[in-house]
Amino acid sequence: MADAGKAIAPPPMPHVSRVRWRSGNVLHRIHLEDYPGEVFNPGIRGNARFSPIKDAAGALIPTLYAGDSFECAAMETVFHDVPYVAGVKTYDKAKLTGQTCSQLQAAHDLFLADFSSKALRKLGVRRDQLIDTEKDQYPMTRRWAEAIHAQEPDIQGLCWTSRQDDSAKAVVLFGDRIPAGVLTPVSTPLGVAADAACYGALLALAEHIGVWIVPGRA
Repeated sequence: MADAGKAIAPPPMPHVSRVRWRSGNVLHRIHLEDYPGEVFNPGIRGNARFSPIKDAAGALIPTLYAGDSFECAAMETVFHDVPYVAGVKTYDKAKLTGQTCSQLQAAHDLFLADFSSKALRKLGVRRDQLIDTEKDQYPMTRRWAEAIHAQEPDIQGLCWTSRQDDSAKAVVLFGDRIPAGVLTPVSTPLGVAADAACYGALLALAEHIGVWIVPGRA
């Protein structure tokens, strides 16, 4: 396909399908220990698929990325840039310094725009034009988040099958649509490298994807 891997612009009125994120479903997040897990990224900087973004008035929309499993959260953050090459890859353990794993739950169900493969057909866009694009296409993919935010005032975020872990769901939540206190921790935040259980889970995932975590300079 000539346009494979190239993002396309959203239509003026995207045909959105909604999906309900149940309040009992745990959100897994890996983030800097400088702030609590339930705090949204203010959107001042960064370059992600669906953030930073602005509302129709030009104001920055705070966002929060999470996954439905620890493995998804780790693949979308720690191992996001591991290359698709055969054999063992190395990862500097020093990069884990200051990284924390949090688990959150919502006080009530959240309503998200569905970006799963089936729903993308309704939107008229393929995965390789939105979810599976590389970083150089992010300015265009962010326009989809902005278009849906502008059109659907009840939508509180987006949900899709993770590109990094296709056995899991990833979400990005819109901070201006989720009042303070709706997201709460369900466990004590754990240092990714400092907590034995958390680090053990990361090592198991690293082995599965062919990554060797090596000591580095802090």
